Amino acid sequence: MVSADFIQNRFAERIGGSRFGMDNEVYKFEKIKRAKREALQKNPDKALIDLGVGEPDAMADDGVLRELMIECRKPENRFYADNGIPEFRRAAAAYMQGVFGVTGLDPETEINHVIGTKSALAMLPQVLINPGDVSIVTTPGYPVLGTHTRYLGGEVVELPLLEENGFLPDLHSLSEEILKKAKLLYLNYPNNPTGAVADGSFFEEVVRFAKEHELIVVHDAAYAALVFDGNQPLSFLSVPGAKDVGVELHSLSKSFNMTGWRIGFITGNARLISAFATVKDNSDSGQFIPIQKAAAYALAHPEITIETAEKYSRRHDQLSSILQDSGLDAIKPKGSFFLYVKAPAGVENGPTFMNAEAFSHYLIQEHSISTVPWDDSGSYVRFSVTFEADGPEEEQMILNEIRSRLQTCKFFF
Repeated sequence: MVSADFIQNRFAERIGGSRFGMDNEVYKFEKIKRAKREALQKNPDKALIDLGVGEPDAMADDGVLRELMIECRKPENRFYADNGIPEFRRAAAAYMQGVFGVTGLDPETEINHVIGTKSALAMLPQVLINPGDVSIVTTPGYPVLGTHTRYLGGEVVELPLLEENGFLPDLHSLSEEILKKAKLLYLNYPNNPTGAVADGSFFEEVVRFAKEHELIVVHDAAYAALVFDGNQPLSFLSVPGAKDVGVELHSLSKSFNMTGWRIGFITGNARLISAFATVKDNSDSGQFIPIQKAAAYALAHPEITIETAEKYSRRHDQLSSILQDSGLDAIKPKGSFFLYVKAPAGVENGPTFMNAEAFSHYLIQEHSISTVPWDDSGSYVRFSVTFEADGPEEEQMILNEIRSRLQTCKFFF
């Protein structure tokens, strides 16, 4: 008789093989969840202020919701979408031209819809990576592309984002040995978690570098339209030659408050889009057509994003000021909803912190304020301005409460 334990020995090595599920390591976000629960048990009458959430706090626009309802009732929209509907691709092309000034994109050959950019980042290594190939990913950052590169037998080289370089990667720090094996260069601006914004000259350097070393650039532009204080939305594809070397991913999750809708698009080099479509065709059957049609409506109304960015900018102004008053070096970003702050060494007449994780846990345990620590390239804590508030009045109450809770603290470095 075969023991049920044989299943444990059949797991693929890419997820741990026979060791799958036996690792006792507690990951960062699980630690945060546990600390939140402890804080609520310790202070049940003290509301937890969650500044760690990396998702929009608002619902999708009423017009988008209305469009979804209308399209859901049409029987012709119930079928598989496969690689997407022309209406959405045309809306994406018009959006790229209207918001980013990227002209001439062919909706048929240079754009494809994706069921969220996470799924697209997971599929892209399947297009290019063979065992032994290298993907260059920035760190700290979103790990999905690196995870799937490893699944395929590839190697991941991390390129640190350092404050002294404006949280832009130093491409010239890569060795020739790495560059000979490298196929993919992953970028993300405005950046999660640092909030850093790239400019045209940086993207021009990326294009030159990619051509010189035959790299394919994947630019995750999930936050590209969420900019403020006079900064204009910038697309990697707006730089001459960018379409020769790469693709760009756009998400409606962040810019249009449509996180759970799972809709976005990939655009750029036609051959890469074609190859991606082949992999995608063997991975999913497309997003629900009414969601694509509602998303097309959203893309035709970029003012939705402008209003959202104004709200985030207003919150950033106050939160950065509050944190500065406590001794933290909090500098308002130029885009995104993330405020990336160096972790202090400790609190005057209070505890000291070994790293960002220790500081983050102090904020939860002592002040019921949740954040996300990053100890990848230096020790920093990510604050988010996407806390839930029903209108400006409640928003102000929450910010006042944050100030009240931190006013007794004086952090030092």
